[in-house]
Amino acid sequence: LLGAAVLLCLVDVLDAFAIEEKGDVFKRMACPAFLMFDNAAYLADMTFELPCNCKPEEVSSVIWYFQRNMGSHETTVLTDFAGTVVVDSGHIHTGSHMLKRFSIRMFSLIVFRAQVTDSGHYLCGTKKGDFFYGYDVDVQPTKKIMVAFLDRGQNVRDDDTKKLFSLFTTFWDWTRCDRCGVRGEQRRIGLCYMQSAQLHPRYRTAVPNVTSCGSRAVPPHFQRRSHLRRPEVAIRSCLTPCLKEEVPEEGVQAISNIISKLGEKPWLPRVPTQFHKQPIGSDLIIACPGARPEHAVAWDKDSIRLYRSRYLVGVNRSMRVFIDHGNHLHIQRVRVNDGGTYFCWREGEMVAGFRL
Repeated sequence: LLGAAVLLCLVDVLDAFAIEEKGDVFKRMACPAFLMFDNAAYLADMTFELPCNCKPEEVSSVIWYFQRNMGSHETTVLTDFAGTVVVDSGHIHTGSHMLKRFSIRMFSLIVFRAQVTDSGHYLCGTKKGDFFYGYDVDVQPTKKIMVAFLDRGQNVRDDDTKKLFSLFTTFWDWTRCDRCGVRGEQRRIGLCYMQSAQLHPRYRTAVPNVTSCGSRAVPPHFQRRSHLRRPEVAIRSCLTPCLKEEVPEEGVQAISNIISKLGEKPWLPRVPTQFHKQPIGSDLIIACPGARPEHAVAWDKDSIRLYRSRYLVGVNRSMRVFIDHGNHLHIQRVRVNDGGTYFCWREGEMVAGFRL
């Protein structure tokens, strides 16, 4: 009990320290006199966070504004009035309106399962209309995304260089191997970017003269060409060992062996399993608990591996069972033989089962 009390005290101290640190950031960083927009690009269905990087010390809560185009009269006000709303992203459906998919925490705006229509300007400010910080968000579509299976000798696209600009793909790091102990797969997401000396000067980028293809910094006469280049995904095989679990004492091990032999199927992985009944002919979408679109996620049906090289959406023209780019498993027009246990791996570890 004494140890628990000390631990709780430490948690309180750390929490207070975190809040104080956040306050110090606002003391150190002055808001720009002329509002600029930081460029940020994401893939559809991802969750992104926009921190309000500066504000006056006396401002205790902020309001976020969304504007699809510069100077537009249509502005959406995003506020939870207290900055304390907590949203469970597992309850948020793809395609729902942004007003049902956001949260404000410690002055930062979090948008869950972003859609292409969420692209635009985001401004951190007050009720009075004072603006402190701005973002130029580009959510790139997964529809017609370019997929390269490196094991088959397929390659990612080359840069597209024109007279006044060039288009290229910027890849994120490889994900972890999505399975352990057996052959798995790794995924690498690439987003479309443009390099040009004619970008709008009001937009701030990490690299000079380089911005994402859907950015408002791209001149209107370049935008049609930039939309022709889609995001990319590269996929390759991988093999990684599983972490060794602590082996129980010899007596406990013997008892557990006896108990497992009395079970129905002792060869099944011991993970939390949910039972579900689905009407024949209907459509079903299964999500892996705790997984986000950028995580390494894999699916198995019983002992059959559902590899992306065969089950990724778009691999075949007519696919009834497939995995989308947000890591969800889709079963369309459910049949009797779809019954079984579907296991999901997250970041290389099997975490859940779904008994259909």
